[in-house]
Amino acid sequence: MIASFVPPRSQCLGPSSSSSSVAAAEAKRRLPSTRASLNRDLHAPQHRPQSASSASPSSPAAAASASSASSSLSYGRRGRRRPQNVDGDFFVGTVPLTNCLFVYFQQIFTRVDEMSAVFKQPVNKEERLKALQALISCPTSSIHTEKPASDVLAAHETFPIPIDEQKLPGVYHCGYHSEKSYGASSYLIVRAEGNILVDSPRYTKRLAHKIQMLGGAQLMFLTHKDDVADHKKWREQLGCDRILHSEELEDSTAEIEIKLEGRGPWNLGQDVELIHTPGHTEGSVCLLYKPLEVIFTGDHLMMTPTGISIMEQYNKCSVTAQLNSVEKLVDLDFRWIVPGHGRRIEFKSSLEKDLVLKEFVQQKSSQFAYI
Repeated sequence: MIASFVPPRSQCLGPSSSSSSVAAAEAKRRLPSTRASLNRDLHAPQHRPQSASSASPSSPAAAASASSASSSLSYGRRGRRRPQNVDGDFFVGTVPLTNCLFVYFQQIFTRVDEMSAVFKQPVNKEERLKALQALISCPTSSIHTEKPASDVLAAHETFPIPIDEQKLPGVYHCGYHSEKSYGASSYLIVRAEGNILVDSPRYTKRLAHKIQMLGGAQLMFLTHKDDVADHKKWREQLGCDRILHSEELEDSTAEIEIKLEGRGPWNLGQDVELIHTPGHTEGSVCLLYKPLEVIFTGDHLMMTPTGISIMEQYNKCSVTAQLNSVEKLVDLDFRWIVPGHGRRIEFKSSLEKDLVLKEFVQQKSSQFAYI
């Protein structure tokens, strides 16, 4: 779901450094420069993107497979049907969702009593597909159907989902949200210089195959330590080099191939810039994809039903630093914000984006000045 902008309703690290570097673990080297290039010598061929088909099972074996897949999706961790759901096939169980999937599928899902519920059953093929995509993507397997969904395999084939084929060609929502990443969204950028996975989706062989059909992934860019999920499995399957700021390293990410050092910015070729945005965590980093004027913000900045948000209630470092990092985005040239949580934002122009972010920072700074 794309949210056109609506006006919002009413220091982590030490002294700044004049230079930054990028560490490649496997080469045990550092590349100095505030705009260090991370171009890699890759030999894997890049393939032309192939569109995902949505065919129904055409054989008894395929039908049986569909029934099996549907059953596992519909009845795993089923829980009880919440009374807040409307009558009908789709429902949300009592296992809470860790991510607001209704943000992406608002035709069907909403929030009731601090938990998600089905407020409208799908009435056509498009709405049913959206509901099945939500069922598949749900990180806690909280969405179910009363009867096995024979068309669930066709829904699987739609992932990764193009965000907007006209305005953001080659940018996909991976789906398959992972509970390990608090249900965060992950994305695939298809580009001639090498595809990039932005944060880690839940690993499945089916999604891995679909990503390989789109040319695989040269790099996996991890915005921060919360959204790394199944990064090791994706590395093993796709051979992608993982990128994470050194401030975010933990035991599970100690072997990351490329460790960002300092305050950046860093370049991945001519078309991608990484911007250090401390606040939510010390080493949070955003990815700016220049050709399409889109920035991937992880947990740094997003749109909620009440306006732009920095999710300060989940801040692990410094709200002041996070607001300073939002202000850092003002002079960058982009019109889309694609976050790890919440709604995507499309601005009419980069100028509108600048005015909106300045006003947001001013309002939030005033709010926290008294806390």
